[in-house]
Amino acid sequence: MEANQSIVNFSERTSLKVALVGNPNSGKSTLFNALTGLNQKTGNFPGVTVDKKSGFAKLNSTITAEFIDLPGTYSLYPKSLDERVAFDALCNPDNEDYPDVTIIVADASNLKRNLFLVSQIIDLKMPVILALNMMDMVEKEGDVIDIIRLSEKLGVKVVGVSARNKEGVKALKQFLLEPLPVPQYDFIDVKKLASELIDKIAAVVKVKSDFEAFQIISNFSETHFFDKDAGKKVILSSILSASTIDYEKLQSQEAVERYKIINRIVEECITHKSAIKTESFTHKLDSILTHRIWGYVIFLTVLFFIFQAIFFLAAYPMQWIETSFVLLSDFAIQFLPSGELTNLFVNGILAGLSGIVVFVPQIVLLFTFIAVLEDTGYMARVSFIMDKLMRKFGLNGRSVIPLMSGVACAVPAIMSTRTISSWKERIITIMVTPLMSCSARLPVYTLLISLIIPQTAGFFNYQGLILMSLYLIGFIAAMGAAFTMKKILKSREKSYFIMELPVYRSPQWRTVGLTIFDKVKLFLLDAGKIILAISVILWFLSSHAPGNRLDVIEKKYESSEMLIKYNDTERQAKSASEKLEASYAGILGKSIEPAIAPLGFDWKIGIALVTSFAAREVFVGTMATIYSVGNTDNTQTIRSKMSAEINPKTGLPQFSVAVGFSLMIFYAFAMQCMSTLAVVYRETKSRKWPAIQFLFMTALAYFSSLLVYQLLK
Repeated sequence: MEANQSIVNFSERTSLKVALVGNPNSGKSTLFNALTGLNQKTGNFPGVTVDKKSGFAKLNSTITAEFIDLPGTYSLYPKSLDERVAFDALCNPDNEDYPDVTIIVADASNLKRNLFLVSQIIDLKMPVILALNMMDMVEKEGDVIDIIRLSEKLGVKVVGVSARNKEGVKALKQFLLEPLPVPQYDFIDVKKLASELIDKIAAVVKVKSDFEAFQIISNFSETHFFDKDAGKKVILSSILSASTIDYEKLQSQEAVERYKIINRIVEECITHKSAIKTESFTHKLDSILTHRIWGYVIFLTVLFFIFQAIFFLAAYPMQWIETSFVLLSDFAIQFLPSGELTNLFVNGILAGLSGIVVFVPQIVLLFTFIAVLEDTGYMARVSFIMDKLMRKFGLNGRSVIPLMSGVACAVPAIMSTRTISSWKERIITIMVTPLMSCSARLPVYTLLISLIIPQTAGFFNYQGLILMSLYLIGFIAAMGAAFTMKKILKSREKSYFIMELPVYRSPQWRTVGLTIFDKVKLFLLDAGKIILAISVILWFLSSHAPGNRLDVIEKKYESSEMLIKYNDTERQAKSASEKLEASYAGILGKSIEPAIAPLGFDWKIGIALVTSFAAREVFVGTMATIYSVGNTDNTQTIRSKMSAEINPKTGLPQFSVAVGFSLMIFYAFAMQCMSTLAVVYRETKSRKWPAIQFLFMTALAYFSSLLVYQLLK
């Protein structure tokens, strides 16, 4: 059916609000970046904690457009928090993000599925531009889309773009300056599906189309448009309560009617290369990567090589960074005047920062691999093959993305659970995601592994194998906790998992580079602030003591007896060690030592456990500060100092295999991240869940560490 149209013109406006909406994996966010460049800001959508990305771009000398990147959705039937945001922004004229124009981003290589959402938004009778993204992929397949015919059939302007290559972006901006048609016909006649109810709703609410009334009928429980008009809400509620319509069946009938028309449009507007398309490269590769057996084998192999590379490739830059900090400390001692400030700079600030900066190469490698796997489309396959396994533990395939994202950082990973529709599955995913080993644990792991596991020559080494094992242990613990919560939590919600598998692409190295830069910058700045503050406090606590304790120790080692018994180097080392034990930090460590001694931890480790409750990576900075204050040899790296530490009770190295594994297991399970607890509280809007999370993870860490140490000692 051809369209009758009215026209809207924004040429006399000075500002324009433009919403970008589309299916997940349609390239919407890539197009948003191409339209706005770096002129972006991040906030929250009104009333919710969902991230809101908006950006600005000049359309001409007088008109500025604000582009709002709405969360991805498959339809206007919201099932998750993200989808509710998109639904409310498009369907509620009172929403502050209600757009003047909506750009619907559709994957041109999978147009049939994308047209379902397009058809629903067309029926909202709003100014719309359809951006057919990934046209380069369509051309590569040899297919042809008749854009002019498609525009006529839909009654909206259509433009072909390739957001990754920034092709068609200028034409899209130009369309915003031109008169835009507003469809006047219904894509489908929804009135025949619920005629009486639609008439009753239209009599109460002023609607622009029958589909608006249909949306109120289908999504009334998700609709907050009438919260400010209690009287109208009561009337609508009574109308719908009196109805005997099966709303799920109503939505199914709508979908059937829409796809009848969509099928005809696709047949008329798309010409395929051949009547029978040859099996694509993507399908061939998927037959292997999503295989019920080989899929898991390949994924574990990929992980194996990633963790091998993290140790093998990072070894040389780490050694260079360590040497640089040693030289810098030595330079500062030689050329800066002796005193408290120099002591603070060398043993507090430099020591603390060196303990975190040295692990930047490994962080860079980890984020590089994650970014490449996501950009190529492989991570979507991991979600697909893991769905069946996840369901046995009370989760589904949508939980894979938060869990895998947790390998980078638990905070954004937990925020990404908003795409999970089931309350039970979302809560379980939130609760177990921090058990996945994040990048903050990586410095702790690599430091301890380097102390207790010998480094072997060549690409293959046991250190990488142990690191991979720690990540797998975190995943196994997460699955065990999820299974337990599945039995405890009760819910009647239906769970579903719908996911599009994107085509494989070579990664955009510029995008990968920007991702790495942003992640490392965030890691260094956020961790750096905490480490710097804690290092300064810890330096003070380690360098000062109650009363005149330090003076007494100083005089003790200046006595003639000590001068005869020890040489200068030994005397200085023993004096520094005893002063550290007598300091405020030493007193704190000694006070908690009885509780952690069964785990193989001494009072120095105890101090690090306390300080790292702010953030796990602080452990390394704390150990660097403690061993710098308690060790007069500034030519040694932190790893050298810790390796040389002797347990006074046993006369053996303090960091034995038993202590090292005990400590790694503790950090694998312990909830030592205040930011994660804060975001869990924000996402669940309850103190109960972060409290339960903290208690069960701490208990798991303590007793697991206890078991490991007692077995290995």
